[in-house]
Amino acid sequence: MPRHQLSDVQIRRTKPALKPRKLFDGGGLFLLVHPNGSKYWRLKYRYAGKERLLALGVYPKVGLADARAQSDEAKRLIAAGVDPVHDRRARRTTANAESAQTFKALAEEWIASRAGAWSRSYADTVRSALANNLYPQIGSMPVKSITVPVIREALLLMEKRGARVALRKVRMWASLIFRYAIATGRAEVDPAAPLRGTFQAHQPRRFAALTKPEELGQLLADIDTYDGSIVTRLALKILAYTFVRTGELRGAVWSEFDFSKEIWTIPAGRTKTRAPHVVPLSRQVIHVLMELKQITGRTRWVFPSERRSEQAMSENTILYALYRLGYHGRTTGHGFRASASTLLNELGFDADVIERQLGHQERNKVRAAYHRAEYLDARREILQKWADYLDELQHGAISQIRRVAAE
Repeated sequence: MPRHQLSDVQIRRTKPALKPRKLFDGGGLFLLVHPNGSKYWRLKYRYAGKERLLALGVYPKVGLADARAQSDEAKRLIAAGVDPVHDRRARRTTANAESAQTFKALAEEWIASRAGAWSRSYADTVRSALANNLYPQIGSMPVKSITVPVIREALLLMEKRGARVALRKVRMWASLIFRYAIATGRAEVDPAAPLRGTFQAHQPRRFAALTKPEELGQLLADIDTYDGSIVTRLALKILAYTFVRTGELRGAVWSEFDFSKEIWTIPAGRTKTRAPHVVPLSRQVIHVLMELKQITGRTRWVFPSERRSEQAMSENTILYALYRLGYHGRTTGHGFRASASTLLNELGFDADVIERQLGHQERNKVRAAYHRAEYLDARREILQKWADYLDELQHGAISQIRRVAAE
């Protein structure tokens, strides 16, 4: 009788029975055919006087020749005094340990460790940036094997496509991941640290903005004539009065407003500085919010999407509204911040108070807390005077329009 008894044709023609059946190939190798038609390779052997069973895979993914090769390798281990089952477990343990030391595994572990300090959106931003820029190049590499040139090559790909702002952040996050690996005993050096300052500097983006009073007054007058969504028109007015970031405006929910104290508190998870930002409400803003309350008060969002009320206003709504008003290339939603900063400083208001109201970060945490408390009344005064000033500019623009029309 030949050593091997099975053939591929025989295996393919074998039909399942009511009970599991075994097709023996010889030397302890057999194919277990289940009633549902599934077929599993098994090797029966003896080790240390005991009968053992080794799984070799599923047919047809593991073919007859592969099953025989695995069977022969297992028998060589047995002859060398090694139990194939124990050897497989040891290999899996080693593989799992090595996969837990990869850059991606450490990065995900580090992100999870920051859950209490980060908002979900910020964690998603970090994960997405790493997944798009570093995981494809070094994600599967053990952190100990990543050298300065290796990570530099990955970051150079970002520089070549012009993603310089993201590059700076990704390099910083990579460095923090390596430091985490060092702290947990899985790396000795941080290869991202020496790369700081070695890439081309980012040229700050300059947003188009109106910085002449008469231009801003004309824009405000034009906003009142906007024939699109009333919610979008009112969003533009609040953006002008408060000069918050457009993302902070779009994501506003009614629970953030305390009308008894006349303040809007933007939570840390929605601010660029990751610190709560308090916006005192001028009389004009409260008036606009009361108008909005009649329209969107039944939704969670102050500025819901036109198409889906369960979602916030889309990212480009403000920009497209300004385009529609004829301000393409002249200003953006962010431009209201530049307009306010320029004109308030020209009007002689305290620069520190203006900076706090713009939501710019104070690096010294003690001073930041002090300034938040000390400047609240001053910021309330500035925002009310700013709103009054904008109304005067708008009235002047309207008067000018009427004079021209009467000529």
